Amino acid sequence: MTTSATSVPTAIVLKGYPRLSETFIAQEILELQRLGLDYTIVSLRRPTDKASHPVHAKITSAVNYLPEYLYQEPLRVLKAWWRARRMPGYGAVFRLWLTDLKRDFTPNRARRFGQALVLATELDPRFRHIYAHFLHTPSSVARYAALISGRSWSASAHAKDIWLSPDWEKREKLADAAWAVTCTRYGFEHLDSLAPGKIRLVYHGLDLSSFSPGGESMMERTGGSEPVRLLSVGRAVPKKGFDQLLDALARLPEELSWHWTHIGGGKELKALKSQAEELGLKDRVTWRGAAAQSAVLEAYRDSDLFILPSRIAADGDRDGLPNVLMEAQSQALCCLATDVSAIPELIENGVTGALVPPDDITALTAAIETLIQNPALRMQYGAAGEAKVRTRFGHQAAIGTLAALLGLNSAETGAAAGADEAA
Repeated sequence: MTTSATSVPTAIVLKGYPRLSETFIAQEILELQRLGLDYTIVSLRRPTDKASHPVHAKITSAVNYLPEYLYQEPLRVLKAWWRARRMPGYGAVFRLWLTDLKRDFTPNRARRFGQALVLATELDPRFRHIYAHFLHTPSSVARYAALISGRSWSASAHAKDIWLSPDWEKREKLADAAWAVTCTRYGFEHLDSLAPGKIRLVYHGLDLSSFSPGGESMMERTGGSEPVRLLSVGRAVPKKGFDQLLDALARLPEELSWHWTHIGGGKELKALKSQAEELGLKDRVTWRGAAAQSAVLEAYRDSDLFILPSRIAADGDRDGLPNVLMEAQSQALCCLATDVSAIPELIENGVTGALVPPDDITALTAAIETLIQNPALRMQYGAAGEAKVRTRFGHQAAIGTLAALLGLNSAETGAAAGADEAA
């Protein structure tokens, strides 16, 4: 492990830990650990996934769980309130919280304040900085706790937390934060318009040592007697567009031979299964549910085409830059996606993959048919996509700016920061 005398002892606040759907956060923590960050993990929720990824086993920090619901640990919350009210920042934060509550009169807002009281009073005093992943709930808890206890705080913004949070809340949080980072230029431009000069762009990047090249793949399948293997990885939620993908698959010519596999959990999974059955696709679809990273990697290597038809959901929720696209491309797997949000920052249509407009089932169907029938084109896109990921989206290049912000000023960190800025 590389050590740094100037590292800022940091509490990393997460909504839930560990989570299968947030490997990018775990990878970031592991890399900061490797660079010598003095840190601890604080989680607002306990894990719900039965499995975990290998990266989680490499993270050595203990995890401190706050009360998920205040009524579950009333004495702990009451004790925290009794101690917090003696802290210099309590009065100002209580008034701030009341102002926020008037604009967002929800039980969640009350829960955030109670969790912040526990964090402010129970966190070891040597952790002088609080760094929250996601700009919504975790940043609310981090902000209240930091201001109560006289600590600095910062945030990392991603996707849903940006687009479903009101502008007033984002603007005020960013004004209070020491700094903030976000993982796409698409998100950066929006947040920078609310808090000019406060935001830094830090792509997540992949640990390419965990996604080594997969070797030869079955790119010769053309939809004849041997089914072309289609794959999607992602939660079954509206912004992923899997319902539209099923409609597109149902429109493919009957003579094409293909099989689609979906990996991921999500609240819409039952509805998607029913839709597939109604469309007569039941025998051409495999639902694997949530899976560990090793199983997902094996699926990338065993597939011919990766499809992610992301869109902007009715409530405004949308993807940022889905890590699964980078993961798939790292295995030279051809990717078909939509030109929404930050996806074009990774996939250049006709060069490193294929893009179609979101919510355009006709265009999606045509692109799938073309790529099923053209293995040479899949191979071309797959090779170009892998080259871009391996030169521009390695995690060591992406971590430099963040590490420097946290006081990790080693030579290795400086070199990484320079690579990040150059990208």
